[in-house]
Amino acid sequence: MQYRELGETGLRVSALSFGASSLGSVFRTTDDEQSIRAARLALELGVNFIDVSPFYGQTKAESVLGRALRGVPRDSYSLATKVGRYGMDTFDFSAGRVTASVEESLQRLGVDHVDLIQCHDIEFADLDQIVEETLPALARVKQAGKARFVGITGLPLKVFTTVLDRVPAGQVDTILSYCHYSLNDTTLADLLPYLREKGVGVINASPTGMRLLTDGELPDWHPAPEDVQRCCRAAVEHCLARGVDPAKLALQYSVAHPGITTTLVSTANPENMRKNVQWIDEPMDEQLVEEVQQILAPVRDTSWPSGRPENN
Repeated sequence: MQYRELGETGLRVSALSFGASSLGSVFRTTDDEQSIRAARLALELGVNFIDVSPFYGQTKAESVLGRALRGVPRDSYSLATKVGRYGMDTFDFSAGRVTASVEESLQRLGVDHVDLIQCHDIEFADLDQIVEETLPALARVKQAGKARFVGITGLPLKVFTTVLDRVPAGQVDTILSYCHYSLNDTTLADLLPYLREKGVGVINASPTGMRLLTDGELPDWHPAPEDVQRCCRAAVEHCLARGVDPAKLALQYSVAHPGITTTLVSTANPENMRKNVQWIDEPMDEQLVEEVQQILAPVRDTSWPSGRPENN
């Protein structure tokens, strides 16, 4: 397992990290005991960064993860959770709510602090509120010792520069971006020099584009345009014809970029977790990457809107 520095936090985290959303049964009905085994196996295999949110499974993911972490030395992993998003259409970034939310998460997780507290999907918020109210509230949470660092997350890359250009240096330690560094969309890479200059650590999520680059069936709610879904399916079929799991290639590709500190994968299946860790230690098929990117060329860097129109 490779380990990399997360911005200027001093945290040295695994290049592959554990996204605990699956523990909340957000993709399928899951068995809690199996979920706990998956989380513990990730730690045993060298993964030392875990990301979760009260939004995942309406607090279920945090509760199940809390059970998985019982008895695990607190200094053996870095733990991140989020505030502000609590349902598909339920958001509250007010100072009072996010402060209370941190306390609630700590109780569910069974810890006295998190390493990283993040504003969840800020494109759904008034960014003035994020800058003027939410982040100052989280700075007070940090001062109180309930969190060590503060981050922001979202889909449109625009939200990161909009916020980071308005806050004091050091108020935001990390960003979490999803679906923007994968085989079909590498636009996050364009932002990396800016983030380095700001001293902000980079967390990448959804290396398969929320299942676009897997052999699984896409959920009905998937927001990708039809042409993106069609090209990604062609890329998947090409990988399968070559005898390669498309998820493997997608994960290897994302983890390979040295400027991205860590890439999140989420699974409630212990064997899938073991497979993910094995994959990133194997050499990537560069020729297959080139072939897949040719298939994806017509839709390269095509995304979709999320949140408020002004934040896209």
